[in-house]
Amino acid sequence: MLIHIFKHELRNLTADRTLWWLTAFLMVLIGYAVYNGNSWVVFLESNIATALQEEERRLTKNQEIVASGVKPIIEPQDRRSPFYVGVIWGRRYAYLPPAPLAPLSIGQSDLYPSYFLISIRSKEFQKRAYELENPENLLSNRVDMAFLTVFLFPLLILALSYDLISAEREQGTLAMVLSQPVSLRFFVAAKIAVRAFVILLLVIGLSLAAFLFNGIDLFEGGVGGHFLLWAGIVVSYCAFWFSLAVAVNALGQSSTSNAIILASLWLFLVVLAPTAINLLVTSSYPVPSRVEFVVAAREAANEAYGQAGQVLSRYYAEHPYLLPEGQRPDPGDFSTFLWTQEAEIERSVQRVAERYDRQLLQQQAQVNRLRFLSPAVVTQEALNDIAGTGLMRYRHFLELVDKYHEEWRAFFVPKILQKKKLTVADYEKIPQF
Repeated sequence: MLIHIFKHELRNLTADRTLWWLTAFLMVLIGYAVYNGNSWVVFLESNIATALQEEERRLTKNQEIVASGVKPIIEPQDRRSPFYVGVIWGRRYAYLPPAPLAPLSIGQSDLYPSYFLISIRSKEFQKRAYELENPENLLSNRVDMAFLTVFLFPLLILALSYDLISAEREQGTLAMVLSQPVSLRFFVAAKIAVRAFVILLLVIGLSLAAFLFNGIDLFEGGVGGHFLLWAGIVVSYCAFWFSLAVAVNALGQSSTSNAIILASLWLFLVVLAPTAINLLVTSSYPVPSRVEFVVAAREAANEAYGQAGQVLSRYYAEHPYLLPEGQRPDPGDFSTFLWTQEAEIERSVQRVAERYDRQLLQQQAQVNRLRFLSPAVVTQEALNDIAGTGLMRYRHFLELVDKYHEEWRAFFVPKILQKKKLTVADYEKIPQF
């Protein structure tokens, strides 16, 4: 009996021209989403490759200059100066390569920088220098497979399922069907199975085709497992909307009423609830503006300039092992003063940076508590995490950047304060990310 109902419903669906038009429209949208996601990943990879090529050329040129023994006309041009190499000439890139599933979900990768140019300057300054807007604007989504899954597929599901029972009742065929040896529950399950089969075949099948089209190997490094997780999230999300359609059909309303109720639920769960969560979170835990960070840095720089001797003495008092043996702090040493000034600025702006990070953590904690008000938020975050474009992976990247920044300073700062000159061999020892 299940097979008969399944075949009958499938025949009815395929006979309806609306389904074919929807399928064609969906394929065009999926094609555009795949193209858009793949283009963004190619753009990121191209930027990273260009940055690394620039880094290699610059460091090679620096080594050639040092090996030639040519003395610079002015000190900032000196490729042997640990200060100017550490802050300008020897800088290296710390970068976050796109994950294999990134073309399917751009996530927040278009809001956060994918690389930083590391120097001995304050890590907070380096991070904030790349930030052009508030990165917590989570509603700025590009069109990708995740976007279509979260926003469009529920509408397709509801369009195919809003009249599961009501249409049969209004056409007078429901009583005829139930006169056969089949229960209403079994009949509805069969109708749902047909529609779920069509939807998931389109969604997962075309996602897999797009995945393979990008030349990604499913058997490399657990990529296949990540794609199965992706498919599992999509199936769960679709199951939620099918269940919602069945629940509304069970109310016994007309097809028109069912359509209005389901459209209203989609509007609330997919559009209004995420917007309300975003507004509540940002108003409850507002982050300091970039202007406040810049002002704090300027005030600290002016104060450090006015108290050069005190700043230098305080730094050596906290780091006595860095003072060259038999020497006293010399405020006239420009490189030494610039470094201690940078350390003083970092100390002053740390309070703003800590408040910024604390507010972001509180925002995310509140989002984690409220996200279950909307299946769209839960699904979007899950798809981002699986694709490697979510906040979790980016935070891990920032932790690695912080560690690398510490290694960088540990290499250059002792040489700056002990007034050493870099050699060609020292360039080979510069820490790499």
